Amino acid sequence: MTDSKAILAEGGFESVLAAYAAGNLPCALHALVGAHLELSPKNRAFVASLEESLGSNVSRQECCAPVRNRDARLDAIFCCDKETEKSRPPGCEDPRALTRYCGGPIDSLPFRNVIPGVREYVVEKRGGLEARLFRIAPGKRIPQHTHEGMELTLVIRGSFSDATGRFARGDVAFADEELDHVPVTDEGAECVCFTVLDAPLKLTGPIGRFFNRFLRS
Repeated sequence: MTDSKAILAEGGFESVLAAYAAGNLPCALHALVGAHLELSPKNRAFVASLEESLGSNVSRQECCAPVRNRDARLDAIFCCDKETEKSRPPGCEDPRALTRYCGGPIDSLPFRNVIPGVREYVVEKRGGLEARLFRIAPGKRIPQHTHEGMELTLVIRGSFSDATGRFARGDVAFADEELDHVPVTDEGAECVCFTVLDAPLKLTGPIGRFFNRFLRS
């Protein structure tokens, strides 16, 4: 399996989509991209074309040719489909790729308070990646911060804005150490986000030193 840090650093979100099509992503990123493709049509054609191209290449190979890292590739593709995971209940609008990965609907997960108006659920820490779900109150201003590495954020419900634009349901925001921002959730509805990052946040505002210990715990 391709190193997740190398995937994130190589070419932003397009490199992640390419690795998804090739079955080279760790579970956290695999779930994020799968959920994104369920919620948004934006990149479906691109991923489908990559999968078709990869399929054509495989069909031209000799049938007896060995497959490198076969077990790891299969695990990356099917790691979110284990028999022990809960199925999505009727009426649940959460993407299946995410509910399978998390083991159940978002509303059933044990979120904890981080700061007023922000709750989080740590899904997994593995292979240098952290996967977390956030539930953020409407109109909430997140403390100013930058990133010590790369972060992908998928919006599941609601929306938020920062210096790079506005992100609504199905959108993916990409952040790195060059971005210093203050995300603000839109009024009217809670914002639920799924984030995958390869390094901790670094708070840069005047209250950053106080809150860093909570975000790093």
